[in-house]
Amino acid sequence: MKLAIVDYGCGNIGSLMLSFGRFGVEPLLTGDPEDLASADRVLLPGVGAAGHAMEQLRARELDRLLPTLRQPALGICLGMQLLFDGSEEADTEGLGIVPGRVRALEPAPGLPVPHMGWSKVSVSDEDLGLDTGDYLYFAHGYAADIGPATAASAEHVRPISAVVRSGNWLGAQFHPERSGEAGARFLKAFLS
Repeated sequence: MKLAIVDYGCGNIGSLMLSFGRFGVEPLLTGDPEDLASADRVLLPGVGAAGHAMEQLRARELDRLLPTLRQPALGICLGMQLLFDGSEEADTEGLGIVPGRVRALEPAPGLPVPHMGWSKVSVSDEDLGLDTGDYLYFAHGYAADIGPATAASAEHVRPISAVVRSGNWLGAQFHPERSGEAGARFLKAFLS
């Protein structure tokens, strides 16, 4: 299997490479459109700010390629947020794969922002490799509300999408590579 990780300068690449290595898959880190288009699976990682990340995708013309992919693809954390029409973060226009806008999390007593820690999920899509009640690791200050694309949800200040599905794309707000056994099940399900 050819798994391509989108190289655009905004990702948690090391931990993802190790995670997939445990399954016997050696991902290809690439920004080459031909490599991405011919891969069996594509992964869009993301750490940082939405505006900067979209600038990097545009500079490499990947903002036009990614929405045209037809193979299974997965956006993680900021990579998931970029799948949406846009984000409140710097009023950023996204890839438009998932309808809606990502909004800032507002702090509440005992619930600081950014949300950094473990949260329990409720799962509505049986094909994710996740179970309702699984705890997953999150690290984010922006989140997508519950909507038609929501496949699993969590709560931090408000109900949020933990996983979204739109066509061939999945998005995970949590970090599966840092979410222990449940995260490993999610990544295995994506590979299969």
